[in-house]
Amino acid sequence: MPPMPVIVVGADTRLGTAIVEALIEPQREVRAFVTDPDHGIRLKSIGVKVALGDVSDPSHVGGACLNCFSAVFVTEAAEDDRERAFAADRRVVLRGWAEAAREASVTRVIWVDSLGGLPDTGIDETAVVNPRSVEDVAGEVVRLDDAASL
Repeated sequence: MPPMPVIVVGADTRLGTAIVEALIEPQREVRAFVTDPDHGIRLKSIGVKVALGDVSDPSHVGGACLNCFSAVFVTEAAEDDRERAFAADRRVVLRGWAEAAREASVTRVIWVDSLGGLPDTGIDETAVVNPRSVEDVAGEVVRLDDAASL
C-alpha cells in the first residue's frame, strides 16, 4: 500500500523545499503549502500538489491538510518576513497550525524547529526535527513519514 499524502507547510522556505524534494517519489502524494505563488508554480512543475494561502490563517492550513496522513510544519515560515494577515506572533501561528492539523484529522505531525515552545497538537504521533543541515533534516523527515509509527 502506498504512503498516504504528506503536506509540507512552509514549503517555500529553504528547508521546506529540500523536504518536498526529498519526499518526492512515484508512489507518494506530496503536497506543499506556500505563500509565494512563483514558488508554487515551480513545485507544481515537479509534480507536487500546491495550496497557496496565508500561513497565519488556520482555515487555509487546515483545508490544505485535509486527507493528509502527515503534516510537516516548517516553523521558519511562522517567523520569517512573509506577510501574515491573521497573526504576526509565532506562537499564535503555530497554535493555529496545531489546531488545523487536529481539525483536518492528520495522523502524524512532524515539526521542523530549532526554537522550541511548540504547541501541543493533541495528536499522538508527533515528532520534532531540529534543523542541523538541510540534507539531514530532509532525510529525517522522510524517515519519520515512512515509519510504521512514531
